[in-house]
Amino acid sequence: MTAETSQTLDRGLRVLKLLADTDHGLTVTELSNKLGVNRTVVYRLLATLEQHALVRRDLGGRARVGLGVLRLGSQVHPLVREAALPALRALAEDIGATAHLTLVDGTEALAVAVVEPTWTDYHVAYRAGFRHPLDRGAAGRAILAARQARVGEPGYTLTHGELEAGASGAAAPLIGVTGVEGSVGVVMLADAVPERVGPRVVDAAREVADALR
Repeated sequence: MTAETSQTLDRGLRVLKLLADTDHGLTVTELSNKLGVNRTVVYRLLATLEQHALVRRDLGGRARVGLGVLRLGSQVHPLVREAALPALRALAEDIGATAHLTLVDGTEALAVAVVEPTWTDYHVAYRAGFRHPLDRGAAGRAILAARQARVGEPGYTLTHGELEAGASGAAAPLIGVTGVEGSVGVVMLADAVPERVGPRVVDAAREVADALR
């Protein structure tokens, strides 16, 4: 902690992070032990967070993340989309294919930003809000591959015809962005993805990650 930071706010945020990392909630005693503060402090923190619907307590007294967090989270996608658009525009224009940013939403991949090239005669129609299983399509497969890879070794994933007949995709995961799991990719009408596209998608994913840090 420094003179410019708030100890109470820091503790409240730590409570939210601890609760977000568990599926079963935490008791006041467990939070007290994890935070290294007495139970009275934890009670006050929880009461304040409950007032803002950021925390709820079940009948057993275990604290869990509240629905108010969802309202805050609903504003995340527009911010992420805005940060990613410059890199997506450059990627779409360079490759001549539809570029997209895809984030994990539960067990699905959700396209949150899409940019189409301006100079091509035709391209794949792809829309923000499109969902598909994580294990289908380049965007989802790139995310799954990143979960298995060592940190600092981003690669790219190529697919063909998994989401749309005749369409090929290339995607690379976002690396090093706290709280965001996703990928950047392109989709094109082609039997195979040109050799230069994979490395270019990796560069675009790195640019988006830098913009989000």
